[in-house]
Amino acid sequence: MTPTPVTPPPEGCISCEVVGGNILLIGINRPAKRNGWTPAMFRQLAEAYTRLDDDPGLRVGVLHAFGSHFTAGLDLPVMAEYLRSGEKVVPPGLVEPYDYGLPGYRRRAKPMVVAVKGICFTVGIELMLGADIVVAADDCRFAQMEVQRSIMATGGATLRMPQRAGVGNAMLHLLTGDAFDSAEALRCSFVQKVVPAGQELTEAVRIAGRIAAQAPLAVVATRLNVLKAIELGQAAAVADFIPVQKALAASEDAAEGIRSFVEKRAAHFVGR
Repeated sequence: MTPTPVTPPPEGCISCEVVGGNILLIGINRPAKRNGWTPAMFRQLAEAYTRLDDDPGLRVGVLHAFGSHFTAGLDLPVMAEYLRSGEKVVPPGLVEPYDYGLPGYRRRAKPMVVAVKGICFTVGIELMLGADIVVAADDCRFAQMEVQRSIMATGGATLRMPQRAGVGNAMLHLLTGDAFDSAEALRCSFVQKVVPAGQELTEAVRIAGRIAAQAPLAVVATRLNVLKAIELGQAAAVADFIPVQKALAASEDAAEGIRSFVEKRAAHFVGR
């Protein structure tokens, strides 16, 4: 899988293209600076995530990067003033890509698959932990190194690392800032698959295609119920079982699901 190359401006950009009719490829595009993040890139990423949720023709997003590396993290000289002032780089009202419920921002509803490669530091780890499924190249080097710069990880690492890997493993990586490889990321459940370098985007798009082939309303409902269980507890998730199932069962896609079962064929879902 080779995304369409786009020449970025010096401050970088987020390049989007639709593949397969319903998958939005979202490309981090500042390879000359190892995809170091700038305010413009954060804003455009939120706009891309918002586009995914708002376009009824899109079913799944795939976040990837141009160049040899996913990201070296924040461009600190550019971002330092925002860190000191607390000023937001993403306008309120958009889908917030870290997806941890920041006040004033929308939560993402549709699935996001991430393909990571090369260096994946700080914000890169937090973006992949805020997604749903991560495919990593076997040459990845990860590091949550904020403590080495006298700042704190505020993109969700302190929340999701202990959820995925347990407190001890989270503290190991958060408090040392030391680099670790793809095998360790897999052990900690920070990534779900490790593939040979160069195959990560192809595999991520393949997985996205499988998700896109399922009933869109059921995919969104399933994803949101999992997150509700994690964030609000089992009882809150169970309370949604009957009302959500009733709504899904009354959809056009549920009727198509039954027809396809009876007729022994693949279903063709429309998202209604």
